[in-house]
Amino acid sequence: MRDPGRLLALGCVVTLLTGTATACNRGSGEDVVGLITKTDTNPFFVQMRKGAQSAAEQQGVELQTFAGKQDGDNEAQVQAIENLMSFGAKGFLITPNDSKAIVPSIDKAHEVDMLVIALDTPVDPPNAADATFATDNYQAGKLIGQWARAKFEKDGKEARIAMLDLNANQVSVDVKRDQGFLDGFGIDIGDPNRIGDENDPRIAGHDVTDGAEEGGRTAMENLLQKDSSINLVYTINEPAAAGAHLALQAAGKDKDTVIVSIDGGCPGVDNVAKGIIGATSMQFPLKMAQLGVDAIAAYAKDGTRPQVTPGKDFYDTGTELITDDPQAGVEAKDSTWGKQNCWG
Repeated sequence: MRDPGRLLALGCVVTLLTGTATACNRGSGEDVVGLITKTDTNPFFVQMRKGAQSAAEQQGVELQTFAGKQDGDNEAQVQAIENLMSFGAKGFLITPNDSKAIVPSIDKAHEVDMLVIALDTPVDPPNAADATFATDNYQAGKLIGQWARAKFEKDGKEARIAMLDLNANQVSVDVKRDQGFLDGFGIDIGDPNRIGDENDPRIAGHDVTDGAEEGGRTAMENLLQKDSSINLVYTINEPAAAGAHLALQAAGKDKDTVIVSIDGGCPGVDNVAKGIIGATSMQFPLKMAQLGVDAIAAYAKDGTRPQVTPGKDFYDTGTELITDDPQAGVEAKDSTWGKQNCWG
């Protein structure tokens, strides 16, 4: 039978939005697991919290959650780790806002024997964390690239491609999705660890979106001003895709332009069903967080460390291509399946 004090502690949530936090008063942190996300508003991270909370309740541990003020807020994540260390937490899950800058804080957590698992976005270097539970972001990008290539070849069209990326920091999730798409489309990507060094004339240009609808619209407007012949748009995620669609619609080009994306959120799947997004690669954030909490609980119990997927340096939580316009040779699910399995 579990300690009644532990039962009372279940569901204790700490949200870090301003660099400060409050905490439940407890005598020991041995059963505390932390979740640190980039923000607390993106549906992807909301779904992570749901998965982590569900797993925490099943494992009989206390979940404490933290988030930055916006994408890129490393300082808040540093403070979150310090708070978890002061609580005596056994470990934490993190979607790093800055894959490199967060590493010194992770190193400090390791000094007090905490298990650190990166979710979705690897840290840099990846082995600075004990494990990464994530979508294969390169494969997710490659799937939509392969789909787009097959579609354009079938339709006999030459592509003019707009690349709507995340930000200028060249973070791993951004790079892998971008480069995976280009590889899938059959473009020589040059350095696979760098965005923007390609020389293929089919690429009209790159711009950044901050992974948001407003950013997607602005980036699309910028690229259309440079090249009005754009007819294929890669987007880092589905909010950026929604913004790109608005810009294309305002320019009268939405019917002649194909948008592809990555996420698998319910609004994005709805946009696949509406024909706004041609294809998207679905991720499974709930699964990432559930498995991550389970791994830290196992570590706390007997020191077991998480394993990686054979042939990869991380635990692959899977991806599925979602489209209502299937292409030969590219395995996919339709939007009906997508609506049954989406998040957000």
